[in-house]
Parts: sequence; structure tokens; C-alpha cells
Amino acid sequence: MNQSAVQREYTVAPGTEIAGFRVLKELGTGAASFLYLVQDPRSKQIWALKHVRKETEKDQRFLDQTEIEYSVGIQLDHPHIRHVERLIKNRRVLRVTEMFLLLELVDGIPLDKQPPTTFIEAADIFTQVADGLLYMHSKGFVHADMKPNNVIVTEAGNAKVIDLGQSCAVGTIKERIQGTMDYIAPEQVHRRAITPSTDVYNLGATMYWCVTGRHIPTAMTDRTGFGVAKDDHQIDRPIPPIEIKPNITQEFSDIILDCVDPDPERRPTMEAVRNRLQVIHLRLESAERRANGLPPEAIG
Repeated sequence: MNQSAVQREYTVAPGTEIAGFRVLKELGTGAASFLYLVQDPRSKQIWALKHVRKETEKDQRFLDQTEIEYSVGIQLDHPHIRHVERLIKNRRVLRVTEMFLLLELVDGIPLDKQPPTTFIEAADIFTQVADGLLYMHSKGFVHADMKPNNVIVTEAGNAKVIDLGQSCAVGTIKERIQGTMDYIAPEQVHRRAITPSTDVYNLGATMYWCVTGRHIPTAMTDRTGFGVAKDDHQIDRPIPPIEIKPNITQEFSDIILDCVDPDPERRPTMEAVRNRLQVIHLRLESAERRANGLPPEAIG
């Protein structure tokens, strides 16, 4: 029986109480976790509850990531970062076997499911994301896994950065490669220090995919993630977004390419990224108004 089949045995039915919360419905599943929409029976407040179980020793890393998400998340308070409320641990013979992470419910759709449809929308969303990451950096942390499915956008257009499970203190050198294949920075692949510039790279790779529909070349040499890692100077430069989407502005294309420079020292700071995206958004809005009410230029 595969892992997903094993997991399905532990799906909690609506109406059931877990960790003191009433389950309303299942929101999604992960490698060793379930996410539920829950209600506090006393306050009637609605939350998202991540339930992580340890079935084998290999699952310990998922408990570790959940603890990291909590320890970092409770130190952050920003409108563009998902709020983390509480961590509940269950033990069996003094060993933690499952955790429940209580999270802000973000009612929206992740970018991997619904990318921005116009350049104005993309610039707005990524300005918000950069602002959230800049705040995170100011608190001494790096997200370290920025990718489309870690940004949720509400119907009102509010962007939220989620999933802090790979977050770390600025300057951390991790023992193993952590990151997502198509968005991973060279320093993550080569186990060098993780810095705010790592988030700049991950964000640039995310923007590239959202506006072009393509992934950038990274330091990983094959899609399994187990090939020989390329040195920084061996990484192919991505095709400029403007050559794929000629209707993108040159400055929008440029900021994306600047973010994914293999050399962290040559990447812009997150503050510069936020500010440049803000200017791009304002200019695109101004151009739209001058177009006498014509619809905004579509990415596709």
C-alpha cells in the first residue's frame, strides 16, 4: 500500500472533533499531513488546522518542519504572511507522534492553480509578496521555499505567503539540500548560507513561471533532483521573459532576470525588488487608464 493510501485511512470525517476543534471539511493533503477547515466550539472562530502524523522514522522530518513553521510563524505578524496561532503535540510513550498546527484560514487560490492573468495583477501580487518577505527578513528569517503554491491570493486580491516549514534564520547552512527543484537557488543546492538573497532568487523563479509559463534553469542537472549539481557559472541563463511574452514591459522582464542571477551578490535586495515592482504596478495602472478604459493587457 502506498503512502497516500495509508494516509487516507486517517482522514477525519466532518463533525468529528480533533485537538479540541470541530472538523468542517478537508482542505487538502500533503506528504504526511492533512489540512482541515475547523471551528473552535467555544469561540465559534474558523481556522485551518494542519494535522501531521509520524508513521515511520522517515516522517520525523515532517514533524520537524511543522515545529519550525510554528516557531518562526509565531514571531511574525504581517498582512501578507499567514498567521500561525498554536501548536498542539500528542505523545505516545513520551515520543511525539502527531502535531496539530492551528493556522489562519486563507480563503483563496494558490498561484500554481490560478496564476495572474494580467501583468498589472502579477505586479500587484508580487509587490505584496516581496513586502511580506522583506518583513520576514527584518525579523531575522528567510522563507527558503518561495514558489507558486506557497502564495495564496484571495478573491479581493490579497496575497498571503504560506508554509514556513523550510524557513530558517538568516545565514543558516543546512545539512541537506532543501528547496523545490524548479525554484531552488544555487546556494541551496551547494549548501551554502541561506540569506534574504535566497528568497529573492526563489521569488524571481516564481515570477518567471507565472508570467511565462516556463521554469528557469537551476543548479539541479535533472528533474529528479539527484543529478550532479551545476556550479554557479555553469547554470544556463533563462530566456528573457520579454522574448517569450513580447507584451511584458522591459522593466518587468528585467527585474525578474535580475532576481535569478546565480551570484547572490549581484541580485537586488528584497527592498529594491519590492520598490521596483511597486513602480511597475503604478506605471501599468497609469498606462491602462490612458488606454481609455480598454481591458488590461493579458499575460497570455
